[in-house]
Amino acid sequence: MIDDEKYSRVALVRQIEGFLPHAEIFEAGSGAQAVELLEKHTFDILFLDIHLGDMEGTTIAALARRLMPQAKIIFATAYSDYAVRAFELRADDYLLKPFDPDRIREALRRCTAEPAPAASAAPPVLHRIAVNSNRSTTLLDTDEITYIETDGIGRGCILHTISGKSYPDTTSLGEYESRLGEQDFYRIHKTCLVHLRYIVSIFPWTGNSFALRVRGTDSVLPISRERVRELRRRLNI
Repeated sequence: MIDDEKYSRVALVRQIEGFLPHAEIFEAGSGAQAVELLEKHTFDILFLDIHLGDMEGTTIAALARRLMPQAKIIFATAYSDYAVRAFELRADDYLLKPFDPDRIREALRRCTAEPAPAASAAPPVLHRIAVNSNRSTTLLDTDEITYIETDGIGRGCILHTISGKSYPDTTSLGEYESRLGEQDFYRIHKTCLVHLRYIVSIFPWTGNSFALRVRGTDSVLPISRERVRELRRRLNI
């Protein structure tokens, strides 16, 4: 707490102690004392008056910003016309005398609140994938792929495209589901992953099951019974 008015310091310290009873509080009654404290200690929160007699509180704030960038700075003053300067110094709050206990409590709450956890990074959106077969690599735009199916012999997959071309690949279907599942691809069967954008029809199939067709081919792609409901939800039908 840095203020050249002892009464103001005592009043504010008492209120801070009421809200943060275990806080270690230092006081300075002048700019010179404040500089000495800043050079010897590191603080979490600084309460600063604007006029300190021998120095401006904004000068102390600028020094504090250089010495301890993470410290929270709260101006506590009788002068409302320094708010712009406080903003320029990235002050965390601006309290006016006489101090309102609710405003002090709110300022302390915000300055001591735990930062919100960073949001988990979203998986990168794949625009092209590398298809490996016969010792060569082909780069395919994911928007060109209509569906991916297992090759039937357990060695990998076959990727089908909107142009009608197909590409064998050594990657497993499960790996493609993991890489493309956050995009518009959905696994309709243990043997097939489809691009939802290219589905043109869904129709009854053998027994009580269903199948679908995608654009660019007449192939019938069976849908596992347990996956029909989720597929309808994904398609909003």
